[in-house]
Amino acid sequence: MNQQPEAPSWFGPSLQDAGIEQLDKPQEFERLWRGFMTARVTLGLVLLLLQSAIYALGTAKSTTMILVCTAYFALTLTVRLMANPRPLGKTFDFQWIATIGVDILAFAVLQATQGSGINYAPLFALPILMSSVLGPLLLALGAAAGVTLLLFVHAAWLSIEFPADTAAHFLQAALTGAGCFAISFLANQIANRLANVELQAQRSQLAARVQRQVNELVIESLTDGILVLDRSGTVRAANPAARLLLGSQSAQGGNSFDLSSLAGWHGLVELMELSFAKHNPEPTDVTIHHAGQGPQRVRVRTKLTATASGTGESLCVMFLQDQLEMEARMRTDKLASLGRMSAAVAHEIRNPLAAIAQANALLDEDLKDPRHKQLTLMVQQNAKRLEKIVEEVLNISGVQKRKNPIASSVLELNGAVTRICRDWQDQTKSEHLLRVDLSRADVQVRFESEHLRRLLVNLLDNARRYASDHLDAIQVSAGTSPTGQGVLSVWSDGPPMDQSVERHLFEPFFSSESRSSGLGLYICRELCDEQGASIAYYRTPRKARGTEVEGNEFLVSFQTHLH
Repeated sequence: MNQQPEAPSWFGPSLQDAGIEQLDKPQEFERLWRGFMTARVTLGLVLLLLQSAIYALGTAKSTTMILVCTAYFALTLTVRLMANPRPLGKTFDFQWIATIGVDILAFAVLQATQGSGINYAPLFALPILMSSVLGPLLLALGAAAGVTLLLFVHAAWLSIEFPADTAAHFLQAALTGAGCFAISFLANQIANRLANVELQAQRSQLAARVQRQVNELVIESLTDGILVLDRSGTVRAANPAARLLLGSQSAQGGNSFDLSSLAGWHGLVELMELSFAKHNPEPTDVTIHHAGQGPQRVRVRTKLTATASGTGESLCVMFLQDQLEMEARMRTDKLASLGRMSAAVAHEIRNPLAAIAQANALLDEDLKDPRHKQLTLMVQQNAKRLEKIVEEVLNISGVQKRKNPIASSVLELNGAVTRICRDWQDQTKSEHLLRVDLSRADVQVRFESEHLRRLLVNLLDNARRYASDHLDAIQVSAGTSPTGQGVLSVWSDGPPMDQSVERHLFEPFFSSESRSSGLGLYICRELCDEQGASIAYYRTPRKARGTEVEGNEFLVSFQTHLH
C-alpha cells in the first residue's frame, strides 16, 4: 500500500517511521514467510511439469508421481493464498503439518517411489530451512531428525533390495542427515540474529522518531523565532514565532519561501550573506518593515551548520528575538525588583504610620474647632488609606502572609454593580462614558461586597485610562453565562494591546505606562482567586454609537449562589 509522504522535518530527511505494530510483527518476517510459500508453490509447479514431461516421454509408466506432485502443488497454492503469515509454534501443530509436514511427506513419497533414478533428497533442505527460519530451534532440530529417520528407513529398504550397496546407502543417509542438522542449526541462529538486529533497528528508529517529534515540538513552541536558510535565501524551515515576526502572507504558509522576495526583509538577507562570508558574525539588531504597519526591531543571532545528507551544503540558522518582548522582560525584572524594594519600604513605613494615626487620634480629642476637626479627619482618612496600601504591597510581595480569607458572602450582582458604577461616575464625572446593562433576572453570587467594589473600580479606572471620550465608550454588563455562572463584563473601546503587554497582563508590577504601579489587574486577579472567581481578557466587538466597535473586555466569572 502507498504511504503518505512525511512533512518537512527540522532535522533533514527522516528514516522510515517504525510503529509499535512493526515491533510486534516485523515486516521482514512477513516477507520471508511469503518468500518460502512462493518457493513451495514454484517447486510444486516445477515438479508437476517435470513428472508430466517424464510421463509424456514414456520414461515412466505410472501416474502416481504426477498425482503426488499435483496434490503437493494444490496444497502449497492453497496455503500461499489463504493462510496468514505467523511464526511456527513450538509443537507439531496444524500449521506445521500444513507446511513442513506436507513438504517432508511429499518429498519422502517422491524419493521412495521414484523410478527414473532422480535423487529427491536435496529437496528436504526446503522444509528444514523453513522450520529453522520461521520456527524455534527445537522445532528445526525435530524436522531435521524426522528427515534423517526417513532417510535411514529408505536406506534400509534399498539395502533389502540391493544388499551389495548397503554400506553406501546408510553412509549417504548419515551424511545427508548430518547436513540437515547442520543446516537447521546454522539457519536458525542466523535467522534469530537477523531478527534481533531488525528489532533493535526498529526500536532505534522509533526512539529517533519520538526524539525528533519532541525536538520539533519544542522548536515550534519557542517564543523566539527560528529560520533555516540556504545560500540562495530560501527558507527551508521556520517556526510559528518566526513566521509571525516576518508578518507576511507568504511567510504564514507551511511551505518554504524566498527571504529576498520582500523588500522589508532585506536586512535579514544581508545578515545571512554576511554569516556565510564571516562564518561567525556578532548578534545584530535588524529592522523588519511590514506592509501597512510600523517597523519591527528584532535581535538576530546566526549559526552555520551542515545538512544531514553530508553533501557539504551549509545552512544558516537564524534566531530572532522581538525587541519589544526583550524590553518587556527587562521591564518586568526591573519592576519586580522595584516591587521587592517597595515591600521593604512598606514594611518600614508601618510603624511611623501607626504613630501618626495614634498622634492624630490624641490630637483630635483636644480639638474643639470644627475646622481643626476636619483637618484631623482628613489625616485619619489618608492614614487609613496608606495603611491599606501598605497591607496590599506586603500581601502581594509575600513578606506578610495573607490572613485567613474572608468567607464569601452572598450579594445580588445587579444591585451591587449599580451602586458601584453610580459612585464611580460621581467621583470621575464620567456619566456620558459609562453604560450599564443588567440582566432582567438578578443573580446572586458568592463574593465579598467590598472586594467587588475594589475589583470593579480597578477595572473601570483601567478602562477609563485607555477609552475614548465618545458616548458609551465604557460598557458594564452583568448577568449569567450559558453554563449558569454569574458574570460581570467591563468593556472599553480602547486600542488593541501589544502581544508583549498581553502576555504579562496580570503580573505584579507590570504596566505599559511609566506612571502606573502595575498592581491594578494583579490585585483584581488575586481578589478573584481568593473568592473562587476567575478573570480573563478578550478582544471583542460591542455595539457602540450605532455600529460594531472592537474593544478590550475583562470578563469575571463568579460562583453562583443556589437558592
